[in-house]
Amino acid sequence: MPNELAIEATGLRKRYGRKLALDGLSLEVRRGEAFGLLGPNGAGKSTCLKLLLGLARPTAGTARLLGRPAGDVEARRRVGFLPEHFHFYDWLSGAELLELHGRLYGMEAGQLRRRVPELLERVGLETQGKKPLREYSKGMQQRVGLAQALLHEPELVFLDEPTSGLDPLGRRLVRDVIREQRARGAAVFLNSHLLGEVEVSCDRVAFVRAGRILATRDLHAQPAGAVRVRVRAAGAPAGFWQRYGAAPAADSAPAREVELAGEGEIPKLARALVEAGAAVYEITPVAASLEEEFLRVIGPEAAEGAGA
Repeated sequence: MPNELAIEATGLRKRYGRKLALDGLSLEVRRGEAFGLLGPNGAGKSTCLKLLLGLARPTAGTARLLGRPAGDVEARRRVGFLPEHFHFYDWLSGAELLELHGRLYGMEAGQLRRRVPELLERVGLETQGKKPLREYSKGMQQRVGLAQALLHEPELVFLDEPTSGLDPLGRRLVRDVIREQRARGAAVFLNSHLLGEVEVSCDRVAFVRAGRILATRDLHAQPAGAVRVRVRAAGAPAGFWQRYGAAPAADSAPAREVELAGEGEIPKLARALVEAGAAVYEITPVAASLEEEFLRVIGPEAAEGAGA
């Protein structure tokens, strides 16, 4: 039975001369999970990626991919990677590029005859496969780069800024592809400056600053403690909302957000509204956005000019 962890990193440190790029970073990513690494520029995200892929050696600590040491040839055969800054041979066509990478992956000719047109169609380039890459737009190059990362059906996919240069349709394509990889049991490790994309694509995220992980967040879990809820109700008596710190509004069924001590207070609020004679249209928990959480954990000063 394969190890359920796709990535295991323990105490990773990386020093470049006097600069400490990573300072004891540890993380785990499960198979079938999409995991996002978030932090300001210079936080150590790119260094972490290099160490996990075996492109650089750690000063201290260990990393394992798919149960094998990072950099192990057998592990690399099972990994797909879309770098942020890629430079493909622009005299090749899209199909030729995928065939070249397929041979580098060790794929057989029969596999390539099936997978190349399949992947070109999946990324919306089925009619562009014979064109040289020099004629591709930035978005088209990003799409073919995504295709090469998925060509050999890897068990672990690293995507570094995968939506760079893509229009809304392209960004939706990336989200769908991430969902498909998770569904077939592959793990996805995502770096992106677009917090909205991370929020809708990932299961968990880690916040990193100065080479250390400050916190992790399960994006599907309701945080413990106080909760905010959006309420639409009409006909509550004067003064009702004051106990919740919300001012009355003039609309017939105004929407307002109030903070409660915990999830257990939500049904109590509903009962109180009904008993007060109000018509209740909506009571919905409102989770803090990933941007709000990013600013809270990283700090507004460190986040200035930063991306994910």
